[in-house]
Amino acid sequence: MRGMKGRGQAGPLLAAVLLLGACSVSEDGNEAHPGNDVAASNFASRMSGQPGPPPPAKPFEQKEKTDLLDFAYSYPAQAAQIPALVDKFGNALKIGKADALKMAREDQKAAKASGYPFRGHALQTRWTVTADTPRFLVLQSESYAFTGGAHGMTGYDALLWDKDRKRETAVEALMTSPAAFAAAIRDRFCDALDKARAEKRGEPVKRSDDDDFTKCIDPMKEVLVPTSKDGKLIDGVTVVIGPYSAGPYAEGKYDIALPVDAAIRKAIKTEYQDAFVMAP
Repeated sequence: MRGMKGRGQAGPLLAAVLLLGACSVSEDGNEAHPGNDVAASNFASRMSGQPGPPPPAKPFEQKEKTDLLDFAYSYPAQAAQIPALVDKFGNALKIGKADALKMAREDQKAAKASGYPFRGHALQTRWTVTADTPRFLVLQSESYAFTGGAHGMTGYDALLWDKDRKRETAVEALMTSPAAFAAAIRDRFCDALDKARAEKRGEPVKRSDDDDFTKCIDPMKEVLVPTSKDGKLIDGVTVVIGPYSAGPYAEGKYDIALPVDAAIRKAIKTEYQDAFVMAP
């Protein structure tokens, strides 16, 4: 160690790194888990004043249940590592919870004045990942709200994060035009919707424009959610349809999955086509 004389912090730092590096070799002389090398590198960074890598993000979840409100809000780790989405979801949580509590208090006060029992309200939102590819992170939300009526209502939404441009974008912004995309999916969508209705109802569906629950609805008025099976490219688009839009409340929602085909890919702007792949 004589050669380290007069080098200030370098001696202790190098010794610590060598010590941690030695831990990466097992007693039998074989290399141990590579995580030890990462630990050594992180330690060296801290000793030299260089910032180490941030800790991995964790999924977020907040739950609170009182006599007034059953509240819940959650989103996955992939969203938790993007500051802009953390801010977006944090604001949505704060505003949504405040509004829901205000409504519940007013309803409780009105129920007491009228001599009716108060039924606690609920507001629950859960975001999940439908695609996490090199270009896009796609999230889908399911929100349930109950305000004391006969039953609650469930709503859905989608969020598309462009990793290259580091910003949120709309699904429609990927299309050459909404009309072109609608034309590309309409026939397949209508056939798939009829099939899904028949499965729920236990009988074939006779399509009629005079019946809201048998006619083909406009998929562009529903929630369009890009999906990926392998995390490499977008290979599908699911049309998420809430209760009442395609059938009675008892039938719940419909998820109409449409694999990407040549027509869909053609209706995507050239600059985004490389992020889509036709399903086999």
